[in-house]
Amino acid sequence: MIKQYFYIIFILTCILISCASNNNKTSSPVNTDNDSIHGISLDKWYKENHKSTNNKIIVATLDTQIDLNHEDLKSKIWVNKNEIPNNGIDDDKNGYIDDINGWNYLGKPNGKYFRYGNFEYTKIVRKYKYYFEGKEEVSPDSASLFSTYKRALNYHNAYSEFHKDYLKSLNYSISIWSKGKDTLKHFFPEENYSISQLDSLYQKYKLNDKAYDERRDDNDKDLGALIFNIMASYEIGKKTLEDLISARNETDSTVFRKLNIQYDPRIYIKDNPDVLEKGYGNHNLSNNQFQLGHNTAVTSIITANRENNKGLLGFHKNIKVMPLVVSNSGDEYDKDITMAIRYAVDNGAKVINMSIGKEFSLNQKWVSEALIYAEKNNVLIIHSSGNSSFNTDKKTYFPSDYNYTEKKETASNFINVGSISKRNDSTMISSFSNYGKNNVDLFAPGEEIYVAAPNNKYKYDSGTSLAAPMVSGTAALIWLYYPNLTVQEVKNIILESGVTIDKKVIKPGTKDEMVHFSELCKSGKILNTYNAMKMAEEVSNKKIKNRKNIQKN
Repeated sequence: MIKQYFYIIFILTCILISCASNNNKTSSPVNTDNDSIHGISLDKWYKENHKSTNNKIIVATLDTQIDLNHEDLKSKIWVNKNEIPNNGIDDDKNGYIDDINGWNYLGKPNGKYFRYGNFEYTKIVRKYKYYFEGKEEVSPDSASLFSTYKRALNYHNAYSEFHKDYLKSLNYSISIWSKGKDTLKHFFPEENYSISQLDSLYQKYKLNDKAYDERRDDNDKDLGALIFNIMASYEIGKKTLEDLISARNETDSTVFRKLNIQYDPRIYIKDNPDVLEKGYGNHNLSNNQFQLGHNTAVTSIITANRENNKGLLGFHKNIKVMPLVVSNSGDEYDKDITMAIRYAVDNGAKVINMSIGKEFSLNQKWVSEALIYAEKNNVLIIHSSGNSSFNTDKKTYFPSDYNYTEKKETASNFINVGSISKRNDSTMISSFSNYGKNNVDLFAPGEEIYVAAPNNKYKYDSGTSLAAPMVSGTAALIWLYYPNLTVQEVKNIILESGVTIDKKVIKPGTKDEMVHFSELCKSGKILNTYNAMKMAEEVSNKKIKNRKNIQKN
């Protein structure tokens, strides 16, 4: 069973991430003028564009906490000039005290944070367990909610069993780790072995399955088991006892916090998640050292300093980012997403980047109403499609502008973004990316992207979370130069100006199933910033010309 556990974990959790710490300024996060590779061509636009602009724009990021002091970001963070820092007073009377740079909707009243939340299906099971537990049928008016509850319960039970088994396997691995390492010193005195060498040694010394089952008890630590334990740990990237202990602690928190219906982290915030209201949380955006990385990476793509000769190049020097913390280790609350969208709109953001997502939504109506509120205020919302390799037309994924119950879109200011790689063959779409002919609008680079990391570091990372800010940065750039465009026009420009892909590719989540690219997103295209800026110029000039003609007549 231990062997089975580790292979399952390897498949589910082993993600290749290449890290670097190069501080030399190179180019935009993704750029190429080479037709054989699909980049966003931002540098190409800069080479041709000689116009400057004094316009400013704010992009809000609904995300984790962020490293506010990072060398490539610290001068690019939005500042609320109507608020006096740290005086304990809501100076601008917007409902938030000391919101100098944004707001943390997961902050405790004492200024601190909590690290672990619940999965959304855990919240659903906790909320409706009393009403539906043991029932096979319900009234017609409760049928939809009952169906959601049953699906959430299945998720909760399956993942609870899986992570409990994983926790057992980690505890077992930790218990025999030292003995295994000492044993391997007999074969490799310098401890310089590879996974393939361990596998060869394991094949030589392992017991056959029948003999192993007959002989093994809690005290049986045969040579084959010891070798396999080290090999399996290496396969999932755990090469030290400290790595295993860290994984064990994280899994323990998943079992006893994220999946625990008895654990309600909302008590730490001291608010009611079922009532929309301002003011809960706190203004601290950078005090959770465990969860600074995600938003630091996302923000760096949008607005990394272009003039400090360090790290990477953002989209423009006049873009400021407004960090709004809605995410920690667990699924986001719809209340936090809703209030953060409204905060962003009310405080001047023109673009909202949401590199967040979950498969269930307790209060989708609230979020839909917030999207409409943003739409009415000419604000564009960009969302990452998710990293689960599934079809979002057939399987729910939130936040979304699509009402899965009524099967219709609720707003016209929402762009859902999938991820592509640097490859131009049939594997060009990232294998992890979600897709959908109706619910994913276009694809953008999101694999092996150079981004900022906490503590003035940099690395290569992957995910649709990094594809979304490519689009957000493009939208911000468009509005910086052509502020007369509406949110619908900016959205249409981004989609229409993309590069059309006319070929078959491997559908994410499959080994070799080939489908035409156009079947995986609505536009059938890949983001291209250069094309978008050219089209924006044409549309803007045409509007100006038409307005002058109307005034003349």
